[in-house]
Amino acid sequence: MQLALAIEKEPYDEQQFVNSTVGVRPFKSQLLKWIGNKQRFAHEIISFFPKTFGTYHEPFLGSAAVLGVLSPKRAEASDCFAPLIEIWQGIRDNPELVIDWYRTRWEQMQIGEKVAAYEAIKASYNAGANGADLLFLCRSCYGGVVRFRMRDGYMSTPCGVHAPIHPGAFARRVAEWRTRVAGTEFFHRGYEESLERAQSGDVVYCDPPYSHSQAILYGAQAFSLDDLFRSIEQAKRRGVFVALSIDGSKKSGDQACPIEWPKKLFAREEAVNVGRSMLRRFQMAGETLEAEVVSDRLLITH
Repeated sequence: MQLALAIEKEPYDEQQFVNSTVGVRPFKSQLLKWIGNKQRFAHEIISFFPKTFGTYHEPFLGSAAVLGVLSPKRAEASDCFAPLIEIWQGIRDNPELVIDWYRTRWEQMQIGEKVAAYEAIKASYNAGANGADLLFLCRSCYGGVVRFRMRDGYMSTPCGVHAPIHPGAFARRVAEWRTRVAGTEFFHRGYEESLERAQSGDVVYCDPPYSHSQAILYGAQAFSLDDLFRSIEQAKRRGVFVALSIDGSKKSGDQACPIEWPKKLFAREEAVNVGRSMLRRFQMAGETLEAEVVSDRLLITH
């Protein structure tokens, strides 16, 4: 699939705010299983955005949880992970193809031995990273935790014990999500460029890899939070509203995650409840999670 290329953004009247947070409600139909998926409390994050704003930007797209709940009229969403953007571009521009990707692999699992079929799909992905295989793997892997080897990006998560949803149910979710992302352009690019493109009156929501828990994510090992802070500071100077989700606490609040950020960069810090850690559920292999409740910080520039 041809990936979209970044294009020069047309200037617009800063008072022409096309997006609104008024009336945003929870949206529970999840499309991708992904570490750090914030769909259950995305509406809470959105409640801290300005009531009206220009273009919405989400440069660490992942499962697109906040984008999907907000359903903006005009948005740019991006990620450095090309197979992921291939999926989202397909949802918007060719949903029948995406549904076929899923159906073909689901049927492959039905006619053969489950684990062997899963391993064949995983081997296909590891032979050449692509959105079609990644889509099915993220919905069928153990715990929904797509784990990548640091040195070469090898996807290593074993098959999950659950049965992947039926293609008919998946097709209905694709239809729902296509409507919600109709106003969004998807780009394969780094967060730096996305933040640079944001203009006065725009909103940027950043949900980067968490330094205290998500080192197994693609690109997480090379990610620098200090570099992100510099990009946010430049955007703030241009009048861009930025919200950043980052580690807050773990061990049910008993252990704070120490993070330092530049003084005066953020005007507010809010605690957003997350619940039991999806990653710890994977790591503990079914052990009790009563002591594994985590919460996020939401840092806000204005």
